[in-house]
Amino acid sequence: MLIAIAFYILAFTAIAAAFMVVASRNPVHSVMFLILTFFSAAGLFILMGAEFLALLLVMVYVGAVAVLFLFVVMMLDVDFVELKQGFLTYLPIGAVVALILLAEMILVGAAYFSGETKGVVEQNSDRSNIQQFGDVLYTQYAGAFEAAGLVLLVAMIGAIVLTLRTRKGVKTQNAMDQMARTREDGVELVDIEPGQGLG
Repeated sequence: MLIAIAFYILAFTAIAAAFMVVASRNPVHSVMFLILTFFSAAGLFILMGAEFLALLLVMVYVGAVAVLFLFVVMMLDVDFVELKQGFLTYLPIGAVVALILLAEMILVGAAYFSGETKGVVEQNSDRSNIQQFGDVLYTQYAGAFEAAGLVLLVAMIGAIVLTLRTRKGVKTQNAMDQMARTREDGVELVDIEPGQGLG
């Protein structure tokens, strides 16, 4: 009974939040509803017994949304002072989303630990879903897993290169000059007479 209640609540929340992602005119509100959609879908995965997919959805996609908006802020050079001034206007919708997420986590936790969840993934009696997934990922699909890691590394380097800008009048460090510096370049010996200062 608890599983059915949790499923309907999570499914309704996911659909409603996904609709609000498209319907909201404010992009900050859309992001909050998108995170709520991801959390609701992760709760549905937990109810199905796919804990790894739920953790993956939360850690990768929710984290990726934050990184994406950080990347957009870096590209558009948004005024942070103006952004901080509008913090209180986003507080009510943020509090509503946070309360819904808290209620969903409590509901999913109660349903998961009640022992009523029966996963669609084949389960062994002594091994969890994540352990089985790890066995397959790091043996049969190890090459594809490493290739995906290289693709993500190239994407991260590309994002850094795109946002790297040289500005006039800003002091920057040159690592090669710092490493090639000798003692004679960096140390100056000064003989000060007694009773005199450096001036």
